[in-house]
Amino acid sequence: MKILVLNAGSSSQKSCLYALKEEALPVQPPSPLWEAQIDWTHHEGVAELKVKTIHGAILKEELKAESRQETVEYMLQTLWQGETKVIDNLAEIDCVGHRVVHGGDKYHESTLISQEVKDAIANFAKFAPVHNPANLQGIEAIENILGEKVPQIAVFDTAFHAKMPEEAIVYPLPYEFYQHGIRRYGFHGISHQYVSQRAAQLLGKDLTSLKLVTCHLGNGCSLAAVKNGHSIDTTMGFTPTAGLMMGTRSGDIDPGIIIDLLRRGHTGEQIDDIFNRRSGFLGLSGVSADMRLIEQAIAQGNARAKLAYDVYVHILRSFIGAMIATLSGIDALVFTAGVGENAADLRADVCESFEFFGLKIDVEKNNHKPVDRDISTPDSSVKILVIHTQEDWAIAQECIRLTQLVTSH
Repeated sequence: MKILVLNAGSSSQKSCLYALKEEALPVQPPSPLWEAQIDWTHHEGVAELKVKTIHGAILKEELKAESRQETVEYMLQTLWQGETKVIDNLAEIDCVGHRVVHGGDKYHESTLISQEVKDAIANFAKFAPVHNPANLQGIEAIENILGEKVPQIAVFDTAFHAKMPEEAIVYPLPYEFYQHGIRRYGFHGISHQYVSQRAAQLLGKDLTSLKLVTCHLGNGCSLAAVKNGHSIDTTMGFTPTAGLMMGTRSGDIDPGIIIDLLRRGHTGEQIDDIFNRRSGFLGLSGVSADMRLIEQAIAQGNARAKLAYDVYVHILRSFIGAMIATLSGIDALVFTAGVGENAADLRADVCESFEFFGLKIDVEKNNHKPVDRDISTPDSSVKILVIHTQEDWAIAQECIRLTQLVTSH
């Protein structure tokens, strides 16, 4: 069974092809036959394409980025053409899975894509104007290449948070706002779901028996409180701007700041730009949104970079404490994504605040680039895990689950 995965972001398109035996799913994520990435931010008007295969073939190419859909279609041709060819013809692809950022309050699980689903994805673009249109373009590109007979599955980033209790999703605003869809949705759900399942595997426990706080820390950041295998609280909200401080996003702020900015003459578009693209690490430090460059600046004595880091850690500790309170305890604290997986000093600084209830980090384990490993000390009352998030494999698993469900019926 060959499953193609498309993971579209605001400025990039990641894709991979898995070849699996239907009778037995591997416990460990398998290596894809083919992986490709398009970066639309490399140069203005130019897309950078990178492709590699399990056999070692590598392709790097710059393309004119006149049409996003045409660029995606060109990327997919490298599956069956040229040095990166891994299949002989399109008929070998059994299913295509797509990451879709926003499923609104309608889609609580992965769904076989139909015209109705496409219309809904387009409609929910009002909540995710950068991501949902890109997700839809990937779906339409596949239809153009493979036709409508190959099943396509939408795996929603919001779905993992769909079972949060009402008190966790309703904002303390006039109730009619909630009735019109203004509520907490949560994001990074595919990642939070994957690392929760992987944490249970590493701990040798049933996921439904665990209380987990999962920390997805990258350029975008969010936490999830996971109980009985479900998210019961999360930090992102109506949009991905909410919650933690991030690379360029502010996270939670006093709404009075927005009112003040409006009174000073800022437009809605300018305010959106401030909170989504000019805040966070970039805005505070004036250096970069990249944690690696922030750490370098701190080492060179940059006071603003140090302030940005301290604010980030302060906010992260506060929200982790809130998630633990929501769970009424914690069995494991999980770090994942680019920053969570690679910033050893950050993990140590965050964990330091929770030593008072027996959480203890092993310094040596923490500093040796752990992957899918427990980095707590033997006497720690709470496990500390570093897990490499694999959203593409999580999407592929959802494709397998859904196609088997359809076949069984």
